[in-house]
Amino acid sequence: MRKDGVTKFLLLVIAVALVVIAARPYVAPVTVAAESSPAHAFYIEPGVQMLRYPEGSGTTGQVFGKVVIDLRSGKIWGFPTGSTDPYPSYPLDNKPSVSKPFALGRYAFEDTDK
Repeated sequence: MRKDGVTKFLLLVIAVALVVIAARPYVAPVTVAAESSPAHAFYIEPGVQMLRYPEGSGTTGQVFGKVVIDLRSGKIWGFPTGSTDPYPSYPLDNKPSVSKPFALGRYAFEDTDK
C-alpha cells in the first residue's frame, strides 16, 4: 500500500510539471525581435567605373573596377576588375581572381545630423 501511494504522488508531480511546461508559452510568451542591421552594410555601385589610385598609394594610374561604399563608416572602396567585366577577370590566369580593395575616400555621414 505504501508503494502505491509513492507511485501516485510521483505521477502527480510529473503531471503537474508537464502542465507547467505546456502552459508556459501561453502565460508568458517569448518576445521575438528582428535583426535591425544587415550583417554587411555595403552598397555596391552598379556597373564598372574607371578608378583612380590615390596619390601616395605606390601605384599610379587608372583601372576599371567596382565602387563599394561601407554604409556604417562612409568609407569608399575600389575593387579593381581589370576589365569592363563586373567581376575580376584576368584572361591569362586560369584560376579565379581575387580583387583586393583600395581606399578611394570617405563620406562624412555624421555631418548630415548637423
